[in-house]
Amino acid sequence: MPHAPPLGALLSQYAAGAALACDPVDQGLLNRGYRLRTTRGRYFLKHHFDPETAAPEAIARQHRATERLAALGVPVAPPLPVHDGRTVAVVGGHAYALHPWIEGRHRHGAQLTAEQCGRLGALLGVVHASLERVMPVQEAKGSERTQTGVRAAGGARNAVSAPGIEPRTPGGARAPAGRHAAARAGSARVEKPHADERHAGAPPVAPVGSTGTATPDSGPDTGGVDARAVDAGADPAATFALIDDLLARVRRHRPADSFDELARHRLLERRALLEQHAGRRPPHGGPVGWVHGDFHPFNLLYRGDAPAAIVDWDRLGVKPRAEEAVRAAAIFFVRPAGTLDLPKVRAYARAYRRTAAATPSELAAAVHRVWWERLNDFWMLRWHYERGDTRADPQFPAASALVVWWTREYDAVCDAFVD
Repeated sequence: MPHAPPLGALLSQYAAGAALACDPVDQGLLNRGYRLRTTRGRYFLKHHFDPETAAPEAIARQHRATERLAALGVPVAPPLPVHDGRTVAVVGGHAYALHPWIEGRHRHGAQLTAEQCGRLGALLGVVHASLERVMPVQEAKGSERTQTGVRAAGGARNAVSAPGIEPRTPGGARAPAGRHAAARAGSARVEKPHADERHAGAPPVAPVGSTGTATPDSGPDTGGVDARAVDAGADPAATFALIDDLLARVRRHRPADSFDELARHRLLERRALLEQHAGRRPPHGGPVGWVHGDFHPFNLLYRGDAPAAIVDWDRLGVKPRAEEAVRAAAIFFVRPAGTLDLPKVRAYARAYRRTAAATPSELAAAVHRVWWERLNDFWMLRWHYERGDTRADPQFPAASALVVWWTREYDAVCDAFVD
């Protein structure tokens, strides 16, 4: 087994018995997981080795959060302690954590009824509200911070709005106040997002940052940005340059195939859309708070019809909450043809707003920002043409079609989140 963990030295630190079997769980890009069976039971062994997510204070923060959430009844799988009470075992300079094995399966939105979609939205809302209770604002120190403020423990919102132009829909019409209001325009610094883990069963994913630079991420088509990038949307000038570079790579690829043909079509299509909507760049995110950071089908285990555990908290951080809700919906409820199941989105969003105490205007602004992210996002093509990594190719047809459909149906998508 490649990268076999030092089971003897590890298990000597736990009251978990002796190892009987240890199998990789779909190798991650940055961190690795193993299904471990011992004389005392079954466990999930996680090897934290990505420098950006394996800092001891970051792992401790994740573990502390899941322990506190579990005490509130949120379905999570907190780590088991080593003999001295810590939750991280360090062997040979590498950090490991042992979790109980959670039996369950992943469920996509197509497998959920309307009622279950509501329960999903309510679950994410409970996660956000519970994190607000158990993660004091002071603990944001050391986590990525934003310039838009932190939603404080009492529920007060300290978001800083920026002056600027009135929002309009992608079609150019003035957006109705309180419903389709986009983030107001203004200038802000732009930085790149950081890398994170791959999780069990999920294809490789990389979000696009504000500069159009893709980096590894953890879930299927998260399109996520970290807190350093929430103060400004992707720069269209950088995206135009990236499109030109990718088109050149497509032309040079030999022998040309059907993927090249679709890539060229989507690149030209996206360039035309971006030229049309370049003025809709959102400069600021909404109110922020602690979020899971990577909420998608492969990080949620179901047992029967009920969620059994939310897993993989590596991207826990202080970020715009409503944007996580929108990104998650765009993953759970995307159809193969690249459309969203809007009735299910509506059921999900209504429950999320209720349990997270989120306003329709927050969701509308988040829809605009996530739409803009997708409009500027080319991580799948970068992996294919720059890295020669084709693992995400099966996702490309639906993902590349989604932003086109979303642009055309912008008002309908927004209505589904705010109605």
